[in-house]
Amino acid sequence: MKRLCALLPKIAWIAIIAGQTACKKPAETVKTDLEEAGYQLTPEDWFRASRENDPAALKKFLAAGYKVDLTNPDGDSALHIAASAGAEKSAHLLMDRGAKLDQMGGAGRTPLMAAVIADQTLMVRWLLRNGADPQPKDADGFFPLMLAVREGRGGAVAELAPYMRERLDDALLFAALVGRADVIDALTNYGASPYARMEDGRTPLMIAAENGHQEAVTLLLDVGASRYATTADGLTAADLAVAAGHQEISALILRAPRPEEFALEAPSHVAEIMDEQVERAAAKDDGIPLATLEKVALTDDSIPESSPRPSARRSVSPTLEGEVLSHPVPSATAKSDAFPLPPLVMRHYRERDVPIRLKSVQGETATLDVLGAAQPTIQVHPGETIPGSNLTVVRVQRRMEHSKVNQGGETEISVMDVRDLQTGESREWISGVTSSAHDPVALVEDAATGKRYLAASGQRFKAADGTTFIVTDVRPNQLVIENAATGAVQTIPLRGPRG
Repeated sequence: MKRLCALLPKIAWIAIIAGQTACKKPAETVKTDLEEAGYQLTPEDWFRASRENDPAALKKFLAAGYKVDLTNPDGDSALHIAASAGAEKSAHLLMDRGAKLDQMGGAGRTPLMAAVIADQTLMVRWLLRNGADPQPKDADGFFPLMLAVREGRGGAVAELAPYMRERLDDALLFAALVGRADVIDALTNYGASPYARMEDGRTPLMIAAENGHQEAVTLLLDVGASRYATTADGLTAADLAVAAGHQEISALILRAPRPEEFALEAPSHVAEIMDEQVERAAAKDDGIPLATLEKVALTDDSIPESSPRPSARRSVSPTLEGEVLSHPVPSATAKSDAFPLPPLVMRHYRERDVPIRLKSVQGETATLDVLGAAQPTIQVHPGETIPGSNLTVVRVQRRMEHSKVNQGGETEISVMDVRDLQTGESREWISGVTSSAHDPVALVEDAATGKRYLAASGQRFKAADGTTFIVTDVRPNQLVIENAATGAVQTIPLRGPRG
């Protein structure tokens, strides 16, 4: 017994030594395993394993005691590194082991931002579907969407757009400012409006023109931006380009008008044009090979309801008036009490200016400015045809109207009625107001059937349950409808061809 007691301290010491050896052995084993795999047990190789999409190596580092939130000298974690490299396997393992999806790294950027800047479109998609927050700003105040615009990452813009609908117009204005023509198409496809305006009244086209971004100007004109829109001071995009010294851009914008630009358009023709534009935009890809896209399931349950889904287009109707749409669904975003709302999607908005400005009417003579024409100012009388067009002057007059400018009091205005001899359409043009070819309209889609309609202010339509709605306003970025029975108002945002 005494001998056993004497041995006890030795046994305990041996046990301690054995325990220490047992603790060291795994680390040594891991080091050896890593060396065989081509890595050193160093922080630099921890980040390299993440970048090279090697989850097996990452597991060995973790087994050796490395922390999943370890940061490099720039402040980025292994998840930031994986995101910027498009290393999905690494990212998946790191998140399983507790990596913070929205951890702020270097320059106050999240892994999502790192993926955007590195032009890793599929990684942007993967992070968003796994819950990455698109709302934080980096140290410079940029949202991920704005970073994508600044860097010209069209694929990332397309992925972020459905999550940032309230920022799309701002993003388009920013794209015009920095001249990123490569993202303008993606933004408008998902609901950014070329009719958006800054607080001072400038449109994206005006901003691109005065900053000398010719490619952006060309693309904005292609997607429907008005070359004749004016600021509150009456300046067009061409005027702003000239003032900034960009004569070539002014010439591009204010070229001589073609005969078809004077035409007044019938609703059926407008519906056809808008439907073709939506179909063409919806058919575009985001520059990602189809074989790559097939790796990501389009029916992933983690996609938010706002994400783009395949269109079920079947037909188009020139008017929403009197139509009965599919079964209503509850609205979660009504501004008043919830009420049944047809699953209506706003796909496109259109207004088309005519290159004519009515300056004044004196007696039976109307004085017009024809924008871009060799003879910019002309005079016409009732019964005459406006040169270069199929428009005949029906009537000219002066009348009194209530004016906001005059604090609600009456003011005298000049008015001219014209008729298009080819299309049969008629319009009233007023001095001081942009002359248009048709009323502002929206192309809307019944989400349940895919059928499309042309919606204009004042139209009435019904849901399948008999509820009547009135289109009270059509705006560049939203359609406003009212429940005829309750007066409840709902806004339906522009989602674009692919939103």
